Amino acid sequence: MAAVDRLGVGPVEIGVLVCDDLTIRSLNRHYRGKDRPTDVLSFPGGFTEPDGLHYLGDVAISLERAALQAAEARIPLERELKVLLLHAIVHLCGYDHETDKGEMAALEAELRQGLLR
Repeated sequence: MAAVDRLGVGPVEIGVLVCDDLTIRSLNRHYRGKDRPTDVLSFPGGFTEPDGLHYLGDVAISLERAALQAAEARIPLERELKVLLLHAIVHLCGYDHETDKGEMAALEAELRQGLLR
């Protein structure tokens, strides 16, 4: 994804799991203590693999949540999946919208302009 290049962290490897609400709810409960489904979760890796690639981390996306959100926003599912993946990648790069003062949201908006036309 070009976002990785724009964020200046490439080349990297990212693991992506596309799952159902039941699976993401279980992950959300186990890792965040929140017993409900969510649209996307990210799990930082931050190590270099033997082949020299930096493993940025793992991403889990609920296909059910993504489909619901896409329908509500009246956008294609593929676009919503790209938005969620972008959101997770920005998290994997160390940004956190729950603790910052809008920096992550601004960065995502900028990246979306260039990448999600």
